[in-house]
Amino acid sequence: MSIVMTGGGTGGHLAIIKAVKEYLKEEELIYIGSTQGQDRQWFEDDSDFKQTYFLETKGVVNQGALGKVKSLFKIFTSALEVRKMLKKHHATVVFSVGGFSAAPAAIAAKISGIPLVIHEQNAALGSLNKLLKPYAATFISSYLEESPVKAYPIKEIFFENAHIRHKVKTIIFLGGSQGAKAINTLALSIASELQKRGIKIIHQAGVNNIEEVQKAYHDMGIEAEVFGFTTKLAEYMNEADFAIARAGASTLWELCATALPTLFIPYPYAASDHQYYNAKFLVEKDLAWLMRENEVAKEKVLALLDENIESKSKGLMSIVEKDGSKKIAILLKRFSNI
Repeated sequence: MSIVMTGGGTGGHLAIIKAVKEYLKEEELIYIGSTQGQDRQWFEDDSDFKQTYFLETKGVVNQGALGKVKSLFKIFTSALEVRKMLKKHHATVVFSVGGFSAAPAAIAAKISGIPLVIHEQNAALGSLNKLLKPYAATFISSYLEESPVKAYPIKEIFFENAHIRHKVKTIIFLGGSQGAKAINTLALSIASELQKRGIKIIHQAGVNNIEEVQKAYHDMGIEAEVFGFTTKLAEYMNEADFAIARAGASTLWELCATALPTLFIPYPYAASDHQYYNAKFLVEKDLAWLMRENEVAKEKVLALLDENIESKSKGLMSIVEKDGSKKIAILLKRFSNI
């Protein structure tokens, strides 16, 4: 009897699987992903899985007509292959986090009559999750009132660090480990004014932009903590009083959990514009600020630093539920024990 976990391509999807499987140590776990994307990098040598499979599938979106046909054909032939895997491992439930990597196993689950549990990270449903939602035994989303689990799977440290911010003494710019040009440009454009106000700067510039951004700060005579990839993100967020960030789901909910008031500048080319809708979910509750890249102006951004960040911080403390990973794991165990 096994629990099959599938999906990925990007770190945002794979982080969900990593978080949930920490509460399934006593279960037999199988991972089914793709040779494309980051799946192998994350899980090929992960001893928590009894076995891992990586199929030669790729996404359907953003391809020409012929490419779409080839990808769809490969997905359906792979689904037939996965059906045999599910039978071999006596799968009791398939847990999908979406992304093109999830397609063969999710389809195979439905063909085989095995319960399919889907986790959607974003406010705007991914293409595959939108297609399969009506067929899922359980559909989990932090943005949907009817979701059986509202808590987003993030590490407990972000909740432990939660505290009310009263005044902006430290600001953090979060462009992700790959960096965000628009956020880097904004940070450097307001750095002098931040220095005048005595505001410390923490800046995730991206692994390929560290030297360039560090030099720019140095040339302006400004001290700033600049980094690309880091394992200390929770510590940096804890130190900050205000954030300017992209709106990927994991980052957004980590910021919420630590009660850090944030201006979101969503990545404009995200699939289905999901980063915009992630941030909009919070803005509609008056818990964040949102600007499109083409709306960003240094005067507008600096003005936010004088707003009442305490009310935003207090509101964030009450919106996020704890134990998302644990609650999802318990749900999967229930299917496994039916």
